[in-house]
Amino acid sequence: MLARVKLKSGDRKILGLRFYSGDVQGAVARMRGEGGLLVVPAAPALKDLATNISYRQALLDADVVIADSAFMVLIWNLLESDSLKRLSGLQYLRYLLNLSEVREPGNTFWIMAGPASRARNREWLKNDGIDLPDGCIYEAPTYGAEIRDDVLVKLLNGLKPKHVVVTLGGGTQERLGLYLKQSLGYRPAIHCIGAAIAFLSGDQVRIPMWADKYYLGWLFRCLSSPTTYIPRYWSARRLFPMMIRYRSELPIPDAGEVC
Repeated sequence: MLARVKLKSGDRKILGLRFYSGDVQGAVARMRGEGGLLVVPAAPALKDLATNISYRQALLDADVVIADSAFMVLIWNLLESDSLKRLSGLQYLRYLLNLSEVREPGNTFWIMAGPASRARNREWLKNDGIDLPDGCIYEAPTYGAEIRDDVLVKLLNGLKPKHVVVTLGGGTQERLGLYLKQSLGYRPAIHCIGAAIAFLSGDQVRIPMWADKYYLGWLFRCLSSPTTYIPRYWSARRLFPMMIRYRSELPIPDAGEVC
């Protein structure tokens, strides 16, 4: 069963998803007050919304969906004569990391992509004044089509951190976030911010705030690793005809395309 999308005041329904349309302070305040799942879908993943059913369900069941994709925002504003503002995952993370409750040791649990990411991200956070205890960092295994991680659930239920920050790749982190939301015995704020921390720590190419502000993060990534990111962002062109066709409605998969 697909979740029924209910809009809060000012939110936008785009491709059947409830996108938050306020400022970063409001997005963080909503997560602090209500907990739940926040996702930051990018265009290369959004293009698969019709066919990747588990990813689609995670976005539908998220409590806050922020409009990080500059491509999606530009298309939406053009089609609807709207003035939706982009709120990037990098901007969101920077604001989140300034909160005293997030900086307090033991109050935030980080899920990292592997040992190299763990080391770089932890060092950057330490230099920023956030010292992570060993027990508050988890190196995620490689998840398959169905996500299940009893070890992680047990850890979180024992520690009960107020914030869980997920730094995995798009398409996986959202599904993990939904799994945690449904499996944990309490309701933390689960922030699926993906590569945002990597842009600060140097785990991926560093993206200055001015480049993020002017929608140029994709260009920095493409220049840093052309063979990885140019095909990825080129594939996102499929989002354009999808948005023309469906606009505010959830895309319907064609027969035989569902995965």
